[in-house]
Amino acid sequence: MGEQPSGRASSSDKRNKSTPGESAVRKPAVRQPGASRPAAPHTTAPTAAETSPVGKTSAGKKAAVNETPEKPAAAKKAVAKKATAKKAVAKKAVAKKTVAKKTVAKKTAAAAGQAPARTTAAKKTAAKKTAAKKTAAKQAPARKPESRVAMVRRARRINRELAELYPYAHPELDFTNPFELLVATVLSAQTTDLRVNQTTPRLFAVCPTPEDMAAMDPERLEELIRPTGFFRAKAKSLLGLSAALRDRFGGEVPGRLEDLVTLPGVGRKTANVVLGNAFGVPGITVDTHFGRLARRFGWTTAEDAEKVEADVAGIFPKSEWTMLSHRVVFHGRRVCHSRKPACGACAVAPLCPAYGEGETDPEKAKKLLKYELGGQPGQRLKPPADYPGQPAPPMAPPAAAS
Repeated sequence: MGEQPSGRASSSDKRNKSTPGESAVRKPAVRQPGASRPAAPHTTAPTAAETSPVGKTSAGKKAAVNETPEKPAAAKKAVAKKATAKKAVAKKAVAKKTVAKKTVAKKTAAAAGQAPARTTAAKKTAAKKTAAKKTAAKQAPARKPESRVAMVRRARRINRELAELYPYAHPELDFTNPFELLVATVLSAQTTDLRVNQTTPRLFAVCPTPEDMAAMDPERLEELIRPTGFFRAKAKSLLGLSAALRDRFGGEVPGRLEDLVTLPGVGRKTANVVLGNAFGVPGITVDTHFGRLARRFGWTTAEDAEKVEADVAGIFPKSEWTMLSHRVVFHGRRVCHSRKPACGACAVAPLCPAYGEGETDPEKAKKLLKYELGGQPGQRLKPPADYPGQPAPPMAPPAAAS
C-alpha cells in the first residue's frame, strides 16, 4: 500500500500532541485490566515538627541560635570573673555564719556550765526557806483574827515576859546629868551608843556645861565628835542647843516636852529619852528598834514615829512607858534583829505573830544573840551595878604621829 498523504495526521499523532492548556492538567492514565499499578514516585512524609506551628517556631529558634556568632573571649572572661566573685562572697558569708554559730555555742556552753551551780545554790536556798516555813508552821499555827482586847492582853503579856528577861534594862548611854544625856542622845543619831560612849568622855572633859560648849570653836568641836559621824551637822546642833540653854533657860535643861523640842537638833525621840531618864517623866522612845518590834508584835502598822508612839501609848499604862521602851529596845538589839531575828532563842516567840521570819533552830538562833546574851561586852563603859554583862572598852588612843 502506498503512503498516506502528509497533510493528514494519524490518530496516534493527534493523541501525542497537546494543546497549551492541556499541558497543565494531565489526564489520569487508564489502567488496563490485568496490568500492574504503576509505582508512585518516592517522597518523604513531613514530620510533626514541620507540620506543627510550634515545632516550626522552635526549630526556627534553634536555627537562629545556631546561626548566632560566638561571644568574644573578653566577654567570656568577664562572666567568669563575676561568677568567681559571687562564689567568694558566698564563701565569706558562710564563714561568718559558721563563726557566729561557734560563738553562740561557746556562750551557751559557758552559761550552761554556770547554770548548774547557780541552780543548785538556788535550790538549796529554796529548800532551806521551805524547811524553815514548815518548822514555823508546826511550832506556830496560823492565828485567827485578833480582837482589840486580845491584842492588848497579848501585848501586856509580852511586856511582862521582857521584864523578866531584862530586869536590868536601862538607857545605854553614859551620862551623869541631863545636859550630858541630851548631848549624848543628839550624837547617837546614825551611829551606835557604844561609839557615843567612847567619844563623850573627851568632849565633856573640855566642855562640861552649856556655856562652855556654846563658847567652843566650831572646828575644835567637830574634831572632838568626829568619830560619831555627820560631825559637822551635829556640831552645829550642839552649838545651837547650848546657846539656847544658856540664853533662854539659864543654862539648865528644861523638863517639859514642849520646851525641849524647840532646841536645835532635838525631836520627840530625844526629848522622851531625856524626860524619861533624867526627869522621871514617862515617855515612849520610838527609835528604829522600837518601831520594828512594835510592828512585828502587831501593836501597830504605822511607819511614822509619832503614829507608832500614839498607838503604843493606847495599849500600855503611862507608868510603863519608859521601862517598856528600854525593854523593847534591848530585845531588838540582842534578839529580834532587823535582818536575822533569833526566833528560836526568843522568850516571847509563842506570843509573836511574826515568829518564823528569822532562824527557828534553837542552836543556830543562839549564835545570833548579841551583847550580854551572846557573852559579849555591852555598849556602856560605865553600866549599872546590876548589869550582868561586861563593860565596853574605851576608845583606843589615836596613833602617835611619826
